[in-house]
Amino acid sequence: MISRYSRPEMAALWSAETRYRIWFEIEAHATDALAELGVVPREAADALWRWWDRKPAIDVEAIDAIEAVTKHDVIAFLTWVASQVGPEARFMHQGMTSSDVLDTCLAVQLARASDILLADLDALLAVLRRRAFEYKLTPTIGRSHGIHAEPTTFGLKLAGAHVEFARARARLQAARADVATCAISGAVGTFANVDPRVEAHVATKLALAVEPVSTQVIPRDRHAQFFATLGVIASSVERLATEVRHLQRTEVLEAEEFFAPGQKGSSAMPHKRNPVLTENLTGLARMVRSYALPAMENVALWHERDISHSSVERFIGPDATITLDFALARLAGVMDKLLVYPERMHANLNRMGGLVHSQRVLLALTQAGASREDAYRLVQRNAMRVWEADGRLSLEELLKADAEVTALLPDEAIGACLDLQYHFRHVDVIFERAFGSATA
Repeated sequence: MISRYSRPEMAALWSAETRYRIWFEIEAHATDALAELGVVPREAADALWRWWDRKPAIDVEAIDAIEAVTKHDVIAFLTWVASQVGPEARFMHQGMTSSDVLDTCLAVQLARASDILLADLDALLAVLRRRAFEYKLTPTIGRSHGIHAEPTTFGLKLAGAHVEFARARARLQAARADVATCAISGAVGTFANVDPRVEAHVATKLALAVEPVSTQVIPRDRHAQFFATLGVIASSVERLATEVRHLQRTEVLEAEEFFAPGQKGSSAMPHKRNPVLTENLTGLARMVRSYALPAMENVALWHERDISHSSVERFIGPDATITLDFALARLAGVMDKLLVYPERMHANLNRMGGLVHSQRVLLALTQAGASREDAYRLVQRNAMRVWEADGRLSLEELLKADAEVTALLPDEAIGACLDLQYHFRHVDVIFERAFGSATA
């Protein structure tokens, strides 16, 4: 976890103090249930909550000092709580094992982290929707292989990003549900020393589902799915960031990141305005994706448990969620302030002398009676002349001067093939699919 790429709310969720507070709530709720079942005295549970109601500070340093001796974090925590609460604390953790606390706490943290990320996605979706409608009918060139293909609109580019992140939201919602499970089942998961009703009570109090079959740990396929989902979302972040980076290239310059007053682009070249935020997002996306693989490797534990997953999750839990939280917020900011240049889009669209309309001419020739092979040959031979002249020739003029073409298509039919608006006939349909309406 690097503070440079952290936001306060998500970072606080993974602090030692937050972790210990969740541990206490798990233990206290479990003790409540045990008291209801008559396993421990009612006074024991009440004593825990009386202490908690005083809003005690969590002495992380004291707990760490105990752990330095015990070499066991849960025992260190329980020892410290006992020193604060008194003799009644001896009834905490009855029939439980450390994984009951650790795994249930992780479930709480991942669920809460998901809620932050879902809010991030909502903010990004709102920005993308607004800007998609803003540029719904702004013509620009669509590219395949990085080469001019056919006209599209900048709004359609943004609409595509919107529906992609809407899918990301749905995936994260499902992953949240899958990972938010509670296990209070004791050693090897048999409930031999703790009643299943204790687990059900804790799950209800912490807004979790019960794990149907826990060994001594919650099965890690749940966590693998969760971190894989974060990786997919990060890939979507990178996809949109890469689009912005390409559009900001000097030779393209159809859009660029906002450049703030006083901002400097280079220590050496005062003229530079670099896509530093989207480059940063590309790097952050690589990091988030990198956490998915160790999460998958955590699935295969020995028998009912081992702790090979533990050290991994101490890294990837905070780092993946904190990094993605930061990335989503940064991307929303980039798209909110993105500078868009419709005139440059128009100039680029017309740069190659009308080549972007070649398919329409091809189709018109076939409809006029030419074979597809002949139609392709006729259009391509004229298009290549325009290409080799770097757009200084006009495809329309060359076609009108080609006797084989005009034998099939009159001049007005050729001109009609170069109508830009033809390409945008179904933009409303696409927007209705993306947003449920063609109007903002």
